[in-house]
Amino acid sequence: MTETRRDAAAEDLLWPRYAGPEDLAAIESVPLEARGLPESTYALLVRAATRWPERNALTVLPEAARWREPLRRSYAELLADVHRYANLLHELGVRRGDAVAIIAPNCAELIPATLAAQLAGIAAPINGGLSRDHIAKLLGRSGARIVIVAGPELAADSWASARELAVRGRVDALLVLRPTTAADQAPELPAIAGVRVGYLDRLAGEQESSRFVGKLPAASDLAALFHTGGTTGVPKLAAHRHSGEVANAWMIAANSLLDEDSVVFAALPLFHVNALVVTLLAPMFRGQSVVWAGPLGYRDFTLYGEFWNIVAHYGIAAMSAVPTVYAVLARCPIGADISSLRYAMVGASPLPLAVRENFQAHTGVTLLEGYGLTEATCASARSFPDAPRPGAVGQRMPYQRVEIVRITGDGSWVKLPAGETGVLVIGGPTVFAGYVTGRDEHGHITDGLGTLVDGWLDTGDLAHLDEDGFIHLHGRAKDLIIRGGHNIDPATIEDALLAHPRVAAAGAVGRPDVHAGEVPVAYVALSADADVTESELVEWAAERVHERAAAPKTVTVLDALPVTDVGKPYKLGLRADATRRELLEALAETAGVRGITAEVVDGAIVATVELDRSAVEQEVETVLGRYAIAWKVVVAQ
Repeated sequence: MTETRRDAAAEDLLWPRYAGPEDLAAIESVPLEARGLPESTYALLVRAATRWPERNALTVLPEAARWREPLRRSYAELLADVHRYANLLHELGVRRGDAVAIIAPNCAELIPATLAAQLAGIAAPINGGLSRDHIAKLLGRSGARIVIVAGPELAADSWASARELAVRGRVDALLVLRPTTAADQAPELPAIAGVRVGYLDRLAGEQESSRFVGKLPAASDLAALFHTGGTTGVPKLAAHRHSGEVANAWMIAANSLLDEDSVVFAALPLFHVNALVVTLLAPMFRGQSVVWAGPLGYRDFTLYGEFWNIVAHYGIAAMSAVPTVYAVLARCPIGADISSLRYAMVGASPLPLAVRENFQAHTGVTLLEGYGLTEATCASARSFPDAPRPGAVGQRMPYQRVEIVRITGDGSWVKLPAGETGVLVIGGPTVFAGYVTGRDEHGHITDGLGTLVDGWLDTGDLAHLDEDGFIHLHGRAKDLIIRGGHNIDPATIEDALLAHPRVAAAGAVGRPDVHAGEVPVAYVALSADADVTESELVEWAAERVHERAAAPKTVTVLDALPVTDVGKPYKLGLRADATRRELLEALAETAGVRGITAEVVDGAIVATVELDRSAVEQEVETVLGRYAIAWKVVVAQ
């Protein structure tokens, strides 16, 4: 067989038809191992740069207001940058099992820096919005001593945090990033004793650009350590293998709705798995071009006013965002030809029906739900525009396995049939290696911490599978409201409230109750100029929730519902507020109570009651003891 024929045969294996749910069985008739996937994320980039060296890989906008002034990089140029950066890391002592921390908002240099960290060692992206204490603990947990960080021009807070850690001796080198297309003279960086400090691109300027001088990563090697995005305690570090990232990227790229000429829009931060897998790695498989928004991404309010012009100008075909982004875009006037946009993916949190209908009516573009989590690399289910399945987040992706189980009292799993609700578990090549719990002479120590059983991942999500295998979510298992032993799915309350024309977002949680353990309460954010009252919303929900026990006792209107740093609903924040409100009522007539707070501590709600000297402490403790909550009493001095 000639080389050309071998290449054609390999391409046929790499790209089966994957346009509808009926294609899954045919795809899986060929073993994944036979499809010839690249060994690593680096091998994936080399493949793209070899096949399409001059094709544009990146179009990076400096900021939304300057969307006509991008920096562009071809695949060959991207590979050269990755080589230079990785060789600098190798010179600094980074080897295969060493983590490189990355703390920066999106910019042109961050993209090759992330890939270089995966080539020379292990990338450990960290959200610069976390507290300095959290950042320090994540650095310690990852073992990273080399930090790639936004400079003072790009993100002053991230720079200040990293500089402080360096001064404290926690860091050996600070490799600094500048804003995209920065033209002015770079600010002089301070000298820090014992720490190498300099601009990444400048320090890497003389490094070899045609190859990597160190040991290449293997499929089984760790590629990245992603913190789970939590805002309680210190986020866990989920370890990804190269094989998992490449396999998941291929599952996404195999989408037959997009071709090599399709342009992808990226605006989620690169410390999030969606940005890495969906909008960086997956496009490499077909040599697609990606337009990256500025450092603020979807948090840049200017972006929304310019978004449809950006779509038209760059011919955007696909995008990925959370429901709140689509809710805003549905209200942004369209004054340009956006016919190129045909694939709008949505995930991270439930998609309200009103958001779906408003966006589709406004744009003519179908919103396609997906499902995934960091512990399964990124994406585990997808939907299809020509095969809508109301209420489902999609069909499992090829070669992944999904089941619904009931977890018994002794921790064993009992598989449930189609239609029954239980805990969603996932198996297959994208399941992570575990959470980082330490390091030894062999590298990072990982442990599933109760989430992994015989290679299967307990997602913690409640769901059922329909007869065709589509996944229908019913909220987080830990978000269940348990009223007197009766399980209440918060989604039923949220759906009822979201049906109200003035409700833009809703979250239901359990409020502590001395009789039932918990009772359901709800929080909502209203659309602009809404005039509905909280009592009216209570009545509205009571009329639409199918069981009396699930009707919310109260509905509280907030300006906005709390979310995590990556835009996911933050139910713990609502539970803390509900706890505080309950105790305020319970202790309203108790003398000497100066204040009540409730906060999240390592994933649990802890209430604190502050008393003055006149209070009878035992009386307060008697009231608090009636609740199944953690609490403490503090007497003012």
